[in-house]
Amino acid sequence: MPIISISLSDEFLAQMDRLKKETGFAGTSELIRAGLRMMIADKRNKDELVGRSGCVLVVTHLEESEGPVTRIKHEFDRVVKTHIHYKLGSRKCLELFILEGESGSIREIVRLFQTSKGMDNVSLIRT
Repeated sequence: MPIISISLSDEFLAQMDRLKKETGFAGTSELIRAGLRMMIADKRNKDELVGRSGCVLVVTHLEESEGPVTRIKHEFDRVVKTHIHYKLGSRKCLELFILEGESGSIREIVRLFQTSKGMDNVSLIRT
């Protein structure tokens, strides 16, 4: 099996170590492989969207990352049917989007959120 190296912040590494211990993974490599399997399954789930679709998108982020959320939301007005913003504590926000429209647009809005800095969680739920 090939070996790769990655750079991680001390905080991210500490979170990984806690997650590894809490979930019972034997090593960091197993934890990373499990995370990659989840990402691959998530991509497959999005790729299976065809034609017109209805979905729920849940995004959590730091309050300072509100700018990208607003920009992406307005860019996809054609598929964002409902948007609810909820403040989680002092620095976190939750965004709930009801999406309906062409699957390609739904895949793209999810991709933009997933690749934007400051997003903690981006979850698409197919209906």
